[in-house]
Amino acid sequence: MSAVQHQVYDLFVIGGGINGCGIARDAAGRGLSVSLAEMNDLASATSSASTKLFHGGLRYLEYFEVRLVREALIERETLLRAMPHISWPMRFVLPYHRDMRFEGETPTSRILNVLMPWMKGRRPAWLIRFGLFLYDTLGGRKILPATTTVDLRTDPVGKPLQDRFKKAFEYSDCWIEDSRLVVLNARDAESRGAKIMTRTRVVAAERTDDLWKITLIDAVTDEIQFVWAKMLVNAGGPWVESVITKTLRLNASESVRLVRGSHIVTRKLFDHDKCYFFQGEDGRIIFAIPYETDFTLIGTTDAEHDDPEEKPECTPEEADYLRSFASNYLKKPVEKEDIIWTYSGVRPLYDDGANSATAATRDYVLKLNTDAGAPLLNVFGGKITTYRRLAEGALAKITPFFPKATGNWTAGVALPGGDFAVNGVADLTAGLKKDYAFLDDFWARRLVKAYGTEAREILSSAETVDDMGVAFGATLTEREVIWLMEREYARTAEDVIWRRSKLGLRMSKAEVVKLNKWMKGALHSSRRVSAAV
Repeated sequence: MSAVQHQVYDLFVIGGGINGCGIARDAAGRGLSVSLAEMNDLASATSSASTKLFHGGLRYLEYFEVRLVREALIERETLLRAMPHISWPMRFVLPYHRDMRFEGETPTSRILNVLMPWMKGRRPAWLIRFGLFLYDTLGGRKILPATTTVDLRTDPVGKPLQDRFKKAFEYSDCWIEDSRLVVLNARDAESRGAKIMTRTRVVAAERTDDLWKITLIDAVTDEIQFVWAKMLVNAGGPWVESVITKTLRLNASESVRLVRGSHIVTRKLFDHDKCYFFQGEDGRIIFAIPYETDFTLIGTTDAEHDDPEEKPECTPEEADYLRSFASNYLKKPVEKEDIIWTYSGVRPLYDDGANSATAATRDYVLKLNTDAGAPLLNVFGGKITTYRRLAEGALAKITPFFPKATGNWTAGVALPGGDFAVNGVADLTAGLKKDYAFLDDFWARRLVKAYGTEAREILSSAETVDDMGVAFGATLTEREVIWLMEREYARTAEDVIWRRSKLGLRMSKAEVVKLNKWMKGALHSSRRVSAAV
């Protein structure tokens, strides 16, 4: 082992999820010197295990979280313009039937139980429509179409549903490739001067005079590094409380509530491109969403999760719950053999003392600690839709310590590859197919939806499939993998096929082994070259 001393940074960020990378990008763009450490791969925990939606949180209106919903609704379109390659509008179909009920703890349900006791907890159609009216108007919607009423007896979206559903409401939200969002924020932060360190664990941090002395260990080489920073940001996600008490050895007056959200991915259950918003008789809701062209994503659950070190997994009971829930709506029941893949993530919700995981707030809380020298900012909670606003809120607390920092700048600034029109995916795809004749429809569209205008940099001067190098399967080639390793911090096959893409749904075990072996060889060669230099 060797010890290396590094420069003093203005800001050191712990955590390479969406909040950490979003804060690092915003801070670097204001002229601050920034370093970020992530103990695993970027987006390796919560930020790659969401339901993949930029949404306002229609259900949160029942908890009167109007500010959170309004902020998220405004952000949908701001973010959509900045990343039209990895985010796009989607229409959600909400079938209605008279047995829909509120989750029992919502303020709305308690009020209606007093004013309309004969409803016995049911959601009346007029109330759902009023909620959707608020959803349409709170955020000053400009791009996304408004809510409409659908006759399920005649509209194609009614065909997969049971005949008892006659009417539905159709509203707008947005899809987001969550883990790619994190990587693009990290890349943009790095392009503005930030240092991004993956697979680097913060093992200790202590205040020394007016600085933080941070001890890091490289997970690959075991090299120990000491870094100094004027301010520390704890964006540890599920580990935020552990960072405070174990890494920083401070008392934690705030805490998080860990809630596991599980999802199942099935064979394609319906042919159209719209999503379903299903409401249960217990007040819970789930989504059924077209996924990766040939699949359907169903989620999510809300279950308490005690230990951040325990890997979240979709339990058989959770998978059965999701199958049963969806089957209450679909004509053809979802069977166990329909499930292709499952995933689960832990949401670190701010602990507001709610009685259930479902009722716990999805809002974020930023706590500044200046009690004993160099400042510390702890980030609790948050949701992917409001990550940019959370970063602005964090910088509002950070910039008073750095008078030369500039003001807010991220709204409307495109992420890498996102410098094209919101409705420009089809034109970009057609352009790629025209200029690279070896691309089929799936391959061209996949590249555009992952890399946007940067897809051409990956393809470069290739004229044939062979020019793309080693073929690993499912349209993944050597040129793309090199790009992911050199530009997007990928180090393993898992990084590539589950976080930089979802090609793991299409690749065989043998293909994944081949990819991992090739990447290990490439990394070994690059380290040998670096050592020689």
